[in-house]
Amino acid sequence: MNANKKCKTYHFNQEWELEFFFVDIKGKCVCLICRDTLSIFKRGNIERHYRTKHADFDLKFPTHSSLRQDKLKTMKLKLNQEQSVFKNPNKLAQNVTIALFKVAYLLAKKKKPFSDGELIKEAFKEASDSLFTDFKNKSEILGAISSIQLSSNTVMRRIGAISSNQKTQLQTDLSKCSYFSLQMDESNDMIDTSQLSIFIKMCFDDFSVKEEFLKVLSLTGRTRGEDIYKTFKQFVEEEEIPIEKLASITTDGAPSFCGNKKGFLALCKNDNSFLHFFQYHCIIHQQALCGTVININNVMELIVKIVNSIRGKKTLKRRLFRELMDEVDCHYGDLLLHSNVRWLSKGKVLHRFKELLPQIKIFLQEIDIVYEELENIKWLEDFSFL
Repeated sequence: MNANKKCKTYHFNQEWELEFFFVDIKGKCVCLICRDTLSIFKRGNIERHYRTKHADFDLKFPTHSSLRQDKLKTMKLKLNQEQSVFKNPNKLAQNVTIALFKVAYLLAKKKKPFSDGELIKEAFKEASDSLFTDFKNKSEILGAISSIQLSSNTVMRRIGAISSNQKTQLQTDLSKCSYFSLQMDESNDMIDTSQLSIFIKMCFDDFSVKEEFLKVLSLTGRTRGEDIYKTFKQFVEEEEIPIEKLASITTDGAPSFCGNKKGFLALCKNDNSFLHFFQYHCIIHQQALCGTVININNVMELIVKIVNSIRGKKTLKRRLFRELMDEVDCHYGDLLLHSNVRWLSKGKVLHRFKELLPQIKIFLQEIDIVYEELENIKWLEDFSFL
């Protein structure tokens, strides 16, 4: 046998649809009458099948007649409907999975319990029952909603899958980026455990920039510069972060970070795995320090005094103030309390006080309390500066 002999290739002829009632579906000849399949597009095989099994079809539907053409269209439509029975469930299952991931992501983003998934599903069903009353496919919509599995365990697994995917994407970005910079801040959580928050900003070859939250590292023991350095170095080695691409590190200027000998930055610079990088001071923290150095205590003390008088232990003033907010249809419903532990809260308190200053003046007049500073131009200038 000649090894160089080429195999003959057969192609489906569109005329065979009307002549023998065969169609081409994914490389196979399918008989529209009995659903048998032939693997080779060969006229002899197709004609033999038609003449043997469907010899009386020419009598019922004569060749080149409009009746035969109509019959062909009807049978092709029926075949498509049969195929859609198998395609639609797959498409529905895919859409249900996407919807489940979106709901799970929303629960995680809003910091809601996983068990709220069942509540969301019930709300979907109740709302859909009224919204789609006049829709012909109402039963299909309700069936699709019922097929969404939103149990707490399912939501937990989906959030875990989202987390793993985000981690994979971040690792891919780190491998593709040209350089990256880090922003670090250390603070205590609600149970007095020190947490090191790390943000990363990556720069790519096309000069595009991407910023992401990298990691929160727990410092269970002491929070010295060497402790932060060891924890961070262990994280870098475990996650295989390309530290040679590091361009800069931004901190809040604390001694544990900026110490000349035992600070975190000094230890990093003495490590050969860290190439040359720049160090910066956080601008937001500099603004907070500036507010303490300038010493405009008269502004902050008065604001804290007014806020505490409204939101203090006497709940009557707070209720009256909220009623005033409702009457004037204010965007904000209440004032914010200041906490010295959270240094960013000062800016939020000042911003909220500024937005509600006209309403605060009206409220203080109604309860016969006068603060002359609120009309003093010098005090208002200092307040605007802060």
